[in-house]
Amino acid sequence: MLPITEKEKPLKAGPHPAFYFGAWMFFSIITILFNKYLLSDQGFHYRTPPFSVSSITAILTCWHLFFATIMTQILARTTSLLDNRKKVKMTSQLYLRAIVPIGVLYSASLVCSNQTYLYLSVAFIQMLKASAPIAVLLTSWAFRVESPQLKTFINVLAIGFGVALASFGEIKFSWIGFLYQAGGVFSESIKVIMIQILLSGQGQKMDPLVSLYYYAPVCTVMNFLVAAATEAREFGVGDVWRVGPGVLLANAAVAFLLNVASVFLIGKTSGLVMILGGVFKNILLVVASVIFWGTIITPLQLFGYSIATIGLIYFGVGYNGIVTYCAAAKRMWGDGDELLPSPRFVRKVMLIILYTAVLALCVTGAAVKSGNVPAFLTERLPPY
Repeated sequence: MLPITEKEKPLKAGPHPAFYFGAWMFFSIITILFNKYLLSDQGFHYRTPPFSVSSITAILTCWHLFFATIMTQILARTTSLLDNRKKVKMTSQLYLRAIVPIGVLYSASLVCSNQTYLYLSVAFIQMLKASAPIAVLLTSWAFRVESPQLKTFINVLAIGFGVALASFGEIKFSWIGFLYQAGGVFSESIKVIMIQILLSGQGQKMDPLVSLYYYAPVCTVMNFLVAAATEAREFGVGDVWRVGPGVLLANAAVAFLLNVASVFLIGKTSGLVMILGGVFKNILLVVASVIFWGTIITPLQLFGYSIATIGLIYFGVGYNGIVTYCAAAKRMWGDGDELLPSPRFVRKVMLIILYTAVLALCVTGAAVKSGNVPAFLTERLPPY
C-alpha cells in the first residue's frame, strides 16, 4: 500500500503588492497635505511677535505619537502584528543606547518637518526631500557603515546640484524653513544609521511597527517636554475646539495608518519600491501643490528638481536596473520574445518622460498663475 499523505493546503493569495503600494502612497500624501492644512490653512498656530507666527508643531507631533503609543499597545494585545517584539532581547542598556537616542532623533525629525510647512511651500519641501539619500549616504560614510565610492559620490553630487538649483529657483525662499528641513533630513538619516549599527549589530531584528512600539513612548515624552517649554502657555482648549477634536483625531489616525502601511509595503515588496515610490509621490505632491495651493514653480526650479529626480532614480536602480525594468515592462505587454532594449532606446524613453513631466508642470503652473483653469479647481483654491 502506498503511504497516506496529506495534501498541503494551498496558501491563500493575499492582496497584490500594488495594493500595499497604493495604500502607502495614499496615506503618505494624505498625511503631508493634512499637516499642511492644519498648520497653515486651518490656523493651528499662534502669533509671537517679532516672529509673526509660530506653529504648535510639538503639540501636534506629541499628539500623533501619543496616539501611536496607545494604538501599538492595543495592537500588541489584540493582534499578531507585533509578535516579533517577543524576539527582541530588550535590556535596559540596549534601551538607553539605542531606543532613547533614536527616539530623540525621531522627535527632532518630526518637529523640524512639521515646522517647515509654515515657511516653505509643499512643492519646495518635496524638492528638498530629494536630498534625503545624500544625507543618509554621508552619514553612513561618517559612521563607517559604508565605504566611499567615486561613482556613488558623483551621483550624489548630481542630486545635490539639482536640489541646489531648485533652492535658488524658489520664489518665496526662507532660510529658517530651509534650516528646519535640513535638520529634519539629517535627524532622520542619523536615526536610520543608528538603528543599523545598534540594533542589527546585536542581532535585533525589528520591523518598523515594532520599532514604533518602542520609540513612540520615548518620543511622546520628549515632545511633551518640548511643548511644555515652548508652546503650552500659548495653547488652550479653545484651540482644539476651534479646529475640531474630530479633525485632530482623524489627523492622528492617518499618521498612524501611514506607519502601518509602510510595514506591509516593505514586507511585500522591497526598499527599492519605497525609493521609487517616494520619487513618484513627491512629483504628485508638487503637482497637487501647484493645482490646489496655486504655488508658482519657476523654470529653474523645475530643471533642478528634474536633475535631482533622475539622479535619485539612477541612485536607486542603476543604469542596468533601468534597462532590466524596461525589458520586464515589454514582456508584461506581450513582447517577451524581443531583445533587451538598447541603451540608446532607454535614454530616449527617459528624456521623453522628463520632457513630458516638465512640460506638464509648466503648463499647469502657467494656467494657475493666469487664472485659466477649470471653474471647479478655481473654487477649491484657498487664499494664497
